[in-house]
Amino acid sequence: MTVEIIGTYAVAICLLIGSGFVAVGVIGLLKFNDSMTRLHAPTKVGTVGIGALLLASMAHSFVLGDTSTHEILIMVFLFVTAPISANFIAKVNIHLRSSSTPPAPSNDIAWSTLNVSEDDREIAKSDPS
Repeated sequence: MTVEIIGTYAVAICLLIGSGFVAVGVIGLLKFNDSMTRLHAPTKVGTVGIGALLLASMAHSFVLGDTSTHEILIMVFLFVTAPISANFIAKVNIHLRSSSTPPAPSNDIAWSTLNVSEDDREIAKSDPS
């Protein structure tokens, strides 16, 4: 097998994986009810899908003998901005109270890594804000 044939198979596999992830992201975006659950489908699954499609594009250009590095910049931009935009969308939904508030944490010490003294807990409980 030549390098072109192996590269073509690699491009086909990346295209199938990427389109599968994008399809799952689209189905999740359409299927979920409220905006907080809809947020997870395109940001988590879609990012991996678009990354695989861009990887297929890079591999295809290398098989043809060209060098294409624009896809790396697109991937870096996508992987940096997708979690940040998802965080901002979630904060807006929480502040607008368009979704239910998360449940209060339990009173045991093991629910987080922050060790707070009992005196500070009493101050936090009595603080009205």
